[in-house]
Amino acid sequence: MVSRARRITDVPRSSAAAPFALAIALALTACSGGVQGKPGASGVSDPYFPKLGNGGYDVTHYDLTLSYDPGTKRLKGTAEITAKATQDLSAFNLDLKGLDVDEVTVGSVESGGTGGEDADARWNRAGHELTVRPHDDLDKGETFRTTVRYSGTPETLTDPDGSEEGWLRTADGALALGEPTGSMTWFPGNHHPSDKASYDIKVTVPEGLQAVSNGELKDETTLNGRATFTWHSAEPMASYVATVAIGTYDITRTATKNGLPVIVAVDPTQAAASKKPLASIPEIMEWEEYNFGPYPFSSTGAIVDRQDDVDYALETQTRPVFPGAPDTELLVHELAHQWYGDSVTPKTWRDMWLNEGFATYAEWLWQEDHDGDTAEETFNSLYQGDYYDDPDLDEALWSFPPAKPSSAAHISDSPVYERGAMVLHKIRQTVGDDTFYDILQGWAAAHRHGNADTADFTAYVEKSAPDADFTEIWEDWLYGEGKPAKP
Repeated sequence: MVSRARRITDVPRSSAAAPFALAIALALTACSGGVQGKPGASGVSDPYFPKLGNGGYDVTHYDLTLSYDPGTKRLKGTAEITAKATQDLSAFNLDLKGLDVDEVTVGSVESGGTGGEDADARWNRAGHELTVRPHDDLDKGETFRTTVRYSGTPETLTDPDGSEEGWLRTADGALALGEPTGSMTWFPGNHHPSDKASYDIKVTVPEGLQAVSNGELKDETTLNGRATFTWHSAEPMASYVATVAIGTYDITRTATKNGLPVIVAVDPTQAAASKKPLASIPEIMEWEEYNFGPYPFSSTGAIVDRQDDVDYALETQTRPVFPGAPDTELLVHELAHQWYGDSVTPKTWRDMWLNEGFATYAEWLWQEDHDGDTAEETFNSLYQGDYYDDPDLDEALWSFPPAKPSSAAHISDSPVYERGAMVLHKIRQTVGDDTFYDILQGWAAAHRHGNADTADFTAYVEKSAPDADFTEIWEDWLYGEGKPAKP
């Protein structure tokens, strides 16, 4: 996501097994003797979103089959979720907001990807928690498949910072955006960035519309007035950067010099203004690979929608979303996230500066290499208070340290973006360009397709430059309150 583009500003159905009956069943199971499973945690204790995500299992793959009609605004879906139990499980939770659950089944999966027949599971709803009780307990290490059939009118959520996400209705369809909590409005899952998985997303829409998603388009068919698009993402993806864009798009397919597919979908109203900046994607990719290391995914591109439909950009994996025609710096920012945020994903939402500080610094480096201000000049302008030309924004930059946002409402504020980038520049000043670029590339490689937190990063920097002293940078710039006494 990019800061300058973001906005600043029920009783669910359940199965026949009611919550009380489910609790009794769990209690009886626990008393029946032998090694018994326990319920997985409802939430992973994220410091800002403690009830997001769930414990007891790790998802390896989502297979989503969706059907959406913009006329009725109804979504029908089947989510087949393959996961591995990380403890003996008697029950586990999925995050799902608002939609009606019609059926849940659970079955074991053998090493070859097959298994016995799935059995109906008991389940109940409480807020966004869908609690599933399999017919048989799951053993630690067991791979299992959960299938959830669901339907309804998906919701749009409002974040603590006031921005909207989830299932956004557009002029001609819908756009699904997930940072940080919106993905649970359109499919059930373990919706925390610490649990990444591969995806297959099949979307059926009325003929004449397109459905664009992450990864590569594997199949496109039309039957009885309905068009179906099947997308595959082989590399692990956090659910908050999964997307579906439904509407009328001009879709182009090109490639970089290295043969990387570039898939771009543009709302026709934005086509003329978007043509020139989007044509620069191959150049930007070549520059970013030179600076950040090998690109971590098997395709790239962009989705450009109308500004009336969405008012911020988001680094949806392989195919960032833009509100209207992007400028070059915004493209640089969101494409840099493919390394920093999408491939190297934060362990918790407290670590957002590892996403946004890096992507913001990528903009500074691009400007420096393309006859703009140097990163040093941008750093000094921020420190001296003449970058924003607004005293309130200058003061807000120092309202909290990058590694400790003051609340969930502020994980996308300027201390995370610009002050986060300033931390990186202080490292560059300390170690010099050669070591600094080694750190940028090595960090992306060390945690490729994984998760990392701030402690991982500081340890990596210290290991990469063992003779340097980073105490002042960590204490004053990364964790320290207020404006450091000297630049």
